[in-house]
Amino acid sequence: MTLSRRDFLGWTVSAALAGSVSRRARAAEPGVYDLPRFGNARILHITDTHAQLQPVFYREPSVNLGVGAMRGQPPHLVGDAFLERFQVTPGSADAYAFTCLDFEKAAARFGRLGGFAHLKTLIDRLRVEAGEANTVLLDGGDLWQGSGLAHAMQGADMVEAANLLGVAAMTGHWEFTYGEAALRANLARFNGAFIAQNVFLTEEAAFNDAPAFDAASGRVFKPAIVRQLGGRRVAVIGQAFPYVPIAHPKRFTPDWSFGIRENELQKLVDTLRDSDKVDAVVLLSHNGMDVDLKLAGRVSGLDVILGGHTHDAVPQPIPVNNAGGVTLVTNAGSNGKFVGVLDLDLGKGKVRDVRYRLLPVFSELLKPDPEMLALIERLRAPHAAALSAPVAHAPRLLYRRGNFNGTADSLLCAALRRELDAEIALSPGFRWGGSLLAGQAITMEDVLAQTATTYSEVYAQPMTGEAIKTVLEDVCDNLFNADPYYQQGGDMVRLGGLSYACAPAERLGRRISDLRLADGRALEAGKTYKVAGWASVNPQGGAPVWEVLARHLRDGVVSAPAAAVTLRGVDNDPGLAEGG
Repeated sequence: MTLSRRDFLGWTVSAALAGSVSRRARAAEPGVYDLPRFGNARILHITDTHAQLQPVFYREPSVNLGVGAMRGQPPHLVGDAFLERFQVTPGSADAYAFTCLDFEKAAARFGRLGGFAHLKTLIDRLRVEAGEANTVLLDGGDLWQGSGLAHAMQGADMVEAANLLGVAAMTGHWEFTYGEAALRANLARFNGAFIAQNVFLTEEAAFNDAPAFDAASGRVFKPAIVRQLGGRRVAVIGQAFPYVPIAHPKRFTPDWSFGIRENELQKLVDTLRDSDKVDAVVLLSHNGMDVDLKLAGRVSGLDVILGGHTHDAVPQPIPVNNAGGVTLVTNAGSNGKFVGVLDLDLGKGKVRDVRYRLLPVFSELLKPDPEMLALIERLRAPHAAALSAPVAHAPRLLYRRGNFNGTADSLLCAALRRELDAEIALSPGFRWGGSLLAGQAITMEDVLAQTATTYSEVYAQPMTGEAIKTVLEDVCDNLFNADPYYQQGGDMVRLGGLSYACAPAERLGRRISDLRLADGRALEAGKTYKVAGWASVNPQGGAPVWEVLARHLRDGVVSAPAAAVTLRGVDNDPGLAEGG
């Protein structure tokens, strides 16, 4: 059973006293990782590391708008509104880790976060504290993609790193974009389990006896694992990204169908509880937080959802009522910046109490693990010269994450326009890609960290003004649809050479208006324009976008104006920071 409402009220009182993040917010000192012992089982959670083996700068969003019932609710809080909601002290190390506020100043003070050598040191410490036999480490996906090294090795580097880290189970998203052969080759070397209850064979693939974990049901992968923790049985169900064939080229996964699959999930939860007699059920999800919040209200029997995909770093779990009680929903950020620590007090057939903390991984406070450092050095050695090749210097803070154009994406769009001689550039609203401080050297590794996918070819094509507006409306609906099940988790398409107004709370077809070219002329519906882009779901024959961006930067063009976006209907929205 899940936590009852009475149980949850008791938990909230004890959690408030323990303070997930209190007004005595942790300073950047060694005591930040001194956690009081609690319960008899510990689940550690990382997600969306995007192959960042080394520590990074990563600016959290200044714009993360929610619509409908999600307006002003976690995760759609930024800046001061975030600090107030989660009681984080302004100017603290936590404020730096969790928000965009005074980012460059705070970055100089508190340094980079993440890095697998630092993650291993912290995770090993957390295991020892709770007892190795009582602890399990889970990865929520987007582990294998996001770096030049991972692209060159098709994710094999991250499999080795995950094995050394001790990941017991993972689910997936970008992992699928390497294609089935590379995916299965990597999984053959992975020491843990790849779990995904929501990936099934297509009818044609099933008819042709395509490989599957369970031919009878058509499930391609193992749906769940059961681990003994603290003398109790804990089930972990995998939930892969539901929209892989929509968000990415279908050619990578032609035999597989995806989806949220509520009914199948409910049946699995019921089986685990009624037949397998587990004492707790956890969903390891790559749905995105808004989707998880809706799912938690519709599926009963889940104690906790450990979420990912949308890169939201939320310090406290969000309780959601459902027919079976209360499910706690979490999301653990991205880029290796955080480790989620879920401590459970397990009884027979139930979770009696919970503590949850989302720990920032301050690389300057954690001595890097020597074995992981050696592994990273060995993996990088054949590629080190190419990755470290200098390209330019950042003229200003370059960042990506945010609902609309980030400065890194504006630079990328400028490169596409110039190098492909296009009036307009479109760049996908990916949420991965680190930040660079003003004056920081830009290497080829940094360029690849913004661009490395298996379908990064550039293209230029004619598009009418009407078609351009349709694309913007469709992407905007994906981001701001009031029903989370129609959201896919990316940010708004980035633009170069075109400005517009956006009303997120409007309906499809009415959100985008006042489109204007760089010279101020209105975009005409019936006129054709040359548009450049990259990462199309359709095969393209252009050069990899990282070559285009690197050439642009080497030519000395390292600044670009951001496409102006005028927001409407968002006054006083806590998902919009001042100046965001």
